Amino acid sequence: MRRLGSITVIMALMAGQAFGQTLDRIRETGEMKLGFRTDAAPISYLDEDGEPAGYSPRVCAGVAEDVAAQLGLEELNATFYPVDVEDRFDAVANGEIDLLCGAATITLERMEQVSFSTPTYVDGAAVLLPAGEVADLTAMAEKKIGVRAGTTTETSLERSLEAMNLTADVTAFASHDEGLAAMEAGEIGAYFADQSILFSMLFKSDAAEGLEVSDQTLTIEKQGLAFARGDVDFQIAVDRAISGLYASGQMERIFIETMPGATPGLALRAMHLIAPTIP
Repeated sequence: MRRLGSITVIMALMAGQAFGQTLDRIRETGEMKLGFRTDAAPISYLDEDGEPAGYSPRVCAGVAEDVAAQLGLEELNATFYPVDVEDRFDAVANGEIDLLCGAATITLERMEQVSFSTPTYVDGAAVLLPAGEVADLTAMAEKKIGVRAGTTTETSLERSLEAMNLTADVTAFASHDEGLAAMEAGEIGAYFADQSILFSMLFKSDAAEGLEVSDQTLTIEKQGLAFARGDVDFQIAVDRAISGLYASGQMERIFIETMPGATPGLALRAMHLIAPTIP
């Protein structure tokens, strides 16, 4: 158990259902249930101490603290529940978590199941490949390449290959660690994922000197925090909190602290300017 400002952050197993409107339940129970990805560093992951870490959990902690203030609560338990690619949006829709704090790209298809906050990050699908190789899809035709299963990157890769009338031997891995291991072993010639995730993978790889991440992306993807559809009051509370984080410069500080040495791209810098909403 550890404390962030006026809130207590704890880990828990997935259990129970939400009841009533989210803000009413948070006020009554003194708990806000936050879902987070354990395998999407540096955006959302489980650190060496078994604690939720990364950009998105830090943003959610700031949101929880602000929501507590909006509700007049002196203390709020912000409980983090681990979720994975397959069940994360179901957990939101079923009321098992109040807010999803993973690396979740905002898409129209996903908005049929959940709602999203004001964008909190901008990323894009890129490729990890041997140093010196051409980071072009046409150069990967007929080659073995990999991607994380169940992600928007997998969908984008499939659509890009189809649009360019290219064929490749694509393996969908169950985790980024498996994809990195396949790259290090030479079993695949390229691995596609969000650019931020690829840089994190490269940083921890024993074969980092022989690998590189492309500086171009296949997509530009806005990421946000997901919550149950139709809960307008909770949406306003969350967006108010995010707007405050942007306006105060806290979002920029979270980026610097969770991604040391990284430089925000043009899209992310622009979002820091235009995201705050007038109170």
